Amino acid sequence: MAVSGSKRVLHVGCGAATLAKLPQGFQDGSWSEVRFDINPAVKPDIIGTITDMANVPSASTDAVYSSHNIEHVYAHEVVPALQEFRRVLKEEGFAVITCPDLQEVAARMADGRLFDPLYISPAGPISPIDIVYGHRASIARGEIYMAHRTGFSLQTLVKCCQDAQFTTLAGKRRKQKLDLWVIATKASRGEEEIKRMLETYTF
Repeated sequence: MAVSGSKRVLHVGCGAATLAKLPQGFQDGSWSEVRFDINPAVKPDIIGTITDMANVPSASTDAVYSSHNIEHVYAHEVVPALQEFRRVLKEEGFAVITCPDLQEVAARMADGRLFDPLYISPAGPISPIDIVYGHRASIARGEIYMAHRTGFSLQTLVKCCQDAQFTTLAGKRRKQKLDLWVIATKASRGEEEIKRMLETYTF
């Protein structure tokens, strides 16, 4: 566990990434990171899945950061996973959730070029088919948990967070980056505050 500040961010589905890869809001020296992942090979602090976070105590963290995880569970598991995020947060805590924007990906797919790369990631070229179903190269290596089992528009992601009983939400689409971002808080926040949080804790 990287220790620096007094506030704790649970980095869900961290993979090989660390605190330094998180948005600038987590880079001010006040945050320490707890790394959580299904894959023991990436040496997380806690091994688990977002549908079973029993090894994380309730109300134990100030923030949850989840990048490209929520699309890996089945549709009926999304709200329970988000409820787990809420459970582990302190009363004033918040979740930062980002995932593919299927609405935008569908627009790119409409011309039939499912296998043409959209961008190059650290894992290699990413095509529309990878965003819809999961990264083919990772799955071919046996990393079946990399498959995508559901997807979201901004509207449906916000609705799932509401169904998980998050109180205040703000979200945005980055069309050129093909992703969605949502800030979801456990306790009520004012409109201006949640907007500032969206800018501070997202890319």
